[in-house]
Amino acid sequence: MANPRLDNTPDNEDHESSSAPNNNDDWRSSYRDVMAIGEFRSVWLAHALSMIGTNLLNIATSVLVFQVTGSALAAGVTLALTFLPPIISPLIAGLADLFPRRRVMIACDIARAAVIVLIGIPGMPIWAIWILLFCSVLPSIPFAAARAAMMAEIVQGERYVASTAIIQLTSQIGMLAGLVAGGVIVSYVGPNITVMSTGILFVLSAVVVLLGVKARPSPHADKEDRPGFLAMTRDGAKLVFADPRLRTLALLAWLAGLYGIPYGLANPMAQEIGAGPAAAGFIMAGAPIGAFAGGLVLTRIIPPPTRMRLLGPLAVLTCVPLLLWLTGPPLWLMVTALALCGVAGSYQFVANAAFVLCVPQEGRGLAFGLVAAGLQAAQGVGILVAGFFAEHFGTGVVIASAGVLGVVCAALLSIPWSRMAGQTIERMNATGNA
Repeated sequence: MANPRLDNTPDNEDHESSSAPNNNDDWRSSYRDVMAIGEFRSVWLAHALSMIGTNLLNIATSVLVFQVTGSALAAGVTLALTFLPPIISPLIAGLADLFPRRRVMIACDIARAAVIVLIGIPGMPIWAIWILLFCSVLPSIPFAAARAAMMAEIVQGERYVASTAIIQLTSQIGMLAGLVAGGVIVSYVGPNITVMSTGILFVLSAVVVLLGVKARPSPHADKEDRPGFLAMTRDGAKLVFADPRLRTLALLAWLAGLYGIPYGLANPMAQEIGAGPAAAGFIMAGAPIGAFAGGLVLTRIIPPPTRMRLLGPLAVLTCVPLLLWLTGPPLWLMVTALALCGVAGSYQFVANAAFVLCVPQEGRGLAFGLVAAGLQAAQGVGILVAGFFAEHFGTGVVIASAGVLGVVCAALLSIPWSRMAGQTIERMNATGNA
C-alpha cells in the first residue's frame, strides 16, 4: 500500500529514523531509533500519563465503592464500567478518521479530566459515581484510535512493531505504577482525593500532545468526501470481520475477557485472605509485571516470523495459570500466577501491531477502535459476570473456570492462525516497505 505519511513530513533525521528496514538482518529495530523521533516521544509520554491516570482512577474508584458497599458485586460493577463504554463506541472511534487525530487526542484528554474531578466529590452517591465513571471512559476510545492511526503515520515498517512494543510496554508500566501507587495512596489520603487528583495527569497529557505533535489533516479532510457515521461503522465492521486474518487477530485479543477476570475480583480476593487495598493493588499489578518482561523478550529477542507463529500457543498458555485458583493460593502465589499470565499475554503486543499494519490506512482509526471496543467490552462483561458468580461461589471457582474456558477458546483459535501466520508476515512486510 502507499506510504501513509501525510503532508507534514518530519525532518530528515526523523524520516530516516522511521523508514522501514531494508534487509532481513535489521529486524531488531532499535528502541533507541524509535525514541529518537520527536513526535513519537510526545505520543509516548502522553500515552504514559494517560495510562497512569486511568489505572490510578480504576483502583481508587473501586476501593471507594467497595468501602462504601462491602460488596464484591458492586466492586465488580465499578471495574466493569471501565470496560463497558466501548460497546457503544464504534461511532466514537470513527472520530479518529473524520477529524485531525492530534485534535481528537487533546479534546479527549480534557474531557476525561473534567469528568474525573466530579467522581471524587465526597458524598457522591454510588449510582452517580457509576454514571460518571462510565462517561470518563468514553473519550479513551477515540484517543486510542487516533493514537494508533497517528503512530502508523509517524513510524513505518518493522520499526512500527518496535514502536508499538514500546507503547504497550509503557502501558504495563503505567498500569503497574497506577495500581500499586493507587493502592498505597488510597490507604493514606483516601479514595476521594486520589480520584480528583488523577485529572491533572490527563491535562498534562493534552499539553504534551499540543506542544509535541505536528498538526495533520484528517484522512477525510474534504468535508464533501466524508462518509456518514453509520456508513463508516458498517464498512469498518465489514473490513475487520470479512478478513479471516483480521478476524482471528481480533478474537485472540478478546481472549483478555477471560484471563483478565482476576483484575476485576482483586478487592474481594484481598478481603478473602484478610488483606486491604494495597494487596488489591498488587493483585491487579501482577499481569502488567509479567507483560512487561514478556514483551521485552518477545519484541527484542524473538525474530518476527517466530513470534508471529507463537501467537496461538502463547494465547493458550496465558490462561493456564488461572487453574491455580482451585488450590486457594496465598497472595504471593496469586501475584506470581498473574505475572505468568502477563508473560504469555504479551502476545497481544505482536497481535496489535500485526492488526494495525494489515488494515488500510484510511480505515485504521475505525478498525482499531472497533477491535478495542470489543476487547474492553469482553473484559467488562467478563468482570461483571465473574463478580455476580463470585458472590455465590467465591473467587477461586470463578477464576479457575475462566481459565478452563480460556484454554479451550485459545486452542480453537490457534489452529486457523497456524495457517495464517506466514501470510500475515508477508502482508506486514509489504505494508512497511511500500
